[in-house]
Order: sequence, then C-alpha cells, then structure tokens
Amino acid sequence: MKQFAAYLAVVILLSCRPLVTTFDEIQDAVKFTATSKTDEPTLVDNLKVMTWNIRFGAARIPWFGDSCGDRVLMTESDVIANMDSIVLFINTELPDILLIQEIDMSSKRSAYMNQVQYILDNTYFNYGVYASMWGAEIIPSGGLGKVDVGNAILSRWEITDAERIKLPLRTDQDALIQYFYLRRNILKAKIVLPISEDFYVVDIHATAFATDDTKQKHIDKYKEVLDELNDQGAIFVTGGDLNSIPPGADSIDFCIEDMCSEESFHTDTDGGPHREGSYFNNFVGEPDLVKPFYDFDAYHPAINLSSTKDPIHFTHSPWNTNYTNNNYWDRKLDYLFTNLPEGFSNGTTHQEVHQLSDHAPVSATLNP
Repeated sequence: MKQFAAYLAVVILLSCRPLVTTFDEIQDAVKFTATSKTDEPTLVDNLKVMTWNIRFGAARIPWFGDSCGDRVLMTESDVIANMDSIVLFINTELPDILLIQEIDMSSKRSAYMNQVQYILDNTYFNYGVYASMWGAEIIPSGGLGKVDVGNAILSRWEITDAERIKLPLRTDQDALIQYFYLRRNILKAKIVLPISEDFYVVDIHATAFATDDTKQKHIDKYKEVLDELNDQGAIFVTGGDLNSIPPGADSIDFCIEDMCSEESFHTDTDGGPHREGSYFNNFVGEPDLVKPFYDFDAYHPAINLSSTKDPIHFTHSPWNTNYTNNNYWDRKLDYLFTNLPEGFSNGTTHQEVHQLSDHAPVSATLNP
C-alpha cells in the first residue's frame, strides 16, 4: 500500500493533468442540448416531475463494491440495452422535468457513453445540465479505470442558469482514499416555464456510507439552498437520492442489513462491524435527518407518508434479499419536495421497474 501511495504521488506531481477533478464551492454546471429539439409546451396545467437514481445504466448487474457481485465493466451492448430500457420507461411515463442521480458521462465501466446526451437524443427532452460527483482519470480498484459520474437535470424547456454547489467531503477517510473518493454536490437549475419566470429545480445525491457527520452536513446544506430560494420568493421543485430514511421509519442498521455473504467490506480491521456504515453511532441507526422537510410548512412532500413503514413507498432494493413475492424494496431513500402551496398530486413510486436500477423512480404532478 505504501509503495502504491508513493507511486501515485509521483504520478500526480509529474502529470500535467490531475488524476482527480476537484471543484470550487460554486461553479457552472455543464450544459447539453438535444441533437434534434422538440416543441416546448406553451401551456402547463399539470407539470410532471420525476427523480431517479439510474445506477449508471448498470441495471441489476451484480457489481463490484456496489452489490453482491464482481463485475467491474459493462460491454457496449450491455450499456445500450440498459439505457434503452431506461429511455423506454421515460418515454412511457413522460415526465416534464427529470432529476437523475448516478448518471455516467465518460466512464470506462459504461463503455464511455455520454448518458446525458443519450437520453436527450432518444427522448423528447430538449435541455440538460450535469454536475460531476466523481471525476477521475483512473481508479485502480478492480480495473475500474476512468470514471465520471454525477447528477443531471433534464427539461423540455430551456435551462438558463445552472450551478454545481459543493458538498462537504467525508472526514473519516485517510488522505489517499479521500483524494480518489466522491465529491458530492447539489445541482441547481433555473428553467424558463410558462407558469413562472423564477422557477428552479434542485437535485441532490447525499453521501451513503459516511460514519462521521458528513450526511448531516449534506442535508443541512441542501436545506440551506432551498431556504434561500424560498426566502427570495422563487418557486422550486427538488428531490433526489437523500440516502436517508423518512421520519418515523424503523431505524435499521443498513450496514449490517446490506452485508453480502462471506464479505468483509462492512467490517473493520479488528473484525468488528462498520468500516463503512450509516451515520454516527451505527448501532442505533439513522436519526430523522429529513424530518425538517416534513415539519416545515413551506415544503410539501410528493408522497406524504402517513405510514413510513408501508412498502408501497419504498424506493431502494438491496442485493442480498431473497426476492420472493415481489419483495424487492426495503426502504425509502428517494424524495420529491416543492414549495408551491398547492403541492403535488399523484405521487408514485414506480416499483414495477425493479430490473432497471437498485432505486425506484419517484414521480409526482405539480399543481401550479
């Protein structure tokens, strides 16, 4: 390990280009347009919004470090087939605005496909913006190689402004791991809508595995961004993969729940649990990190969970589950909120597409 670290230090010092992309506190997001645009709707009676963690187009492939598997790379045909299934679902459900997490831009694991452009060119969406959360020229683990993955927002209407807002790094890692690790963000975009000249979409993918207070910091920063928009009188819709269970849900230690058989990833050097885990004290599970969004009258959840233990609201599917009786889902991690007083209608978790990702899409209709 020391020799490898020394080798990397030499490469970094001698290279004209850094191995890992770092980011400013706030910077412009990357913009995309469809190769062939469709007509923008001029009237918006019911605006459908969807959020979806698409798992970089890997569908249900048992993946290295991500599930109970050892795959590291997809073939081009794998990627195209999986992305075509995602595109088919989008074109069937027809959301007007789509928030995406874990979308690959130019990664070896997904045959270097620009997945933002692929969705734009195979759907009716006209505009897209992207913010990388992990950009590295090479990740040595398992031959993963070049990686660029992040958040995206797609829209039928023009996106005039978009920025990447930096989220804090984890503090529970050594310097070498942290250098090559994810740099998560909030993606904020202003969209020109017929219903409003001051309409924003905010997309987040909070940390999943920190054992320090990083997840708390991510959620706090997320609410700060939303509060600023609310205070300035802007309309927003927001959501993403918060990697947090809703208020009142069972406080399960998902580090243990998700452990694959005969694996050591979730144990420390002494054989105890939680080298990677949920939050602070992993033995008591997660606190109600997203409770402020439910308690604040200005924010309206897409699906107001009267029973947070109801499987109909679950959006995440683990890999070590015995899939019987369609029991694919075991927790809610994905959310939509808005500050429109009328809130949402027709909130839905699309659990039927369990073969397309380890997260279910969540959609709802705004009532402007």
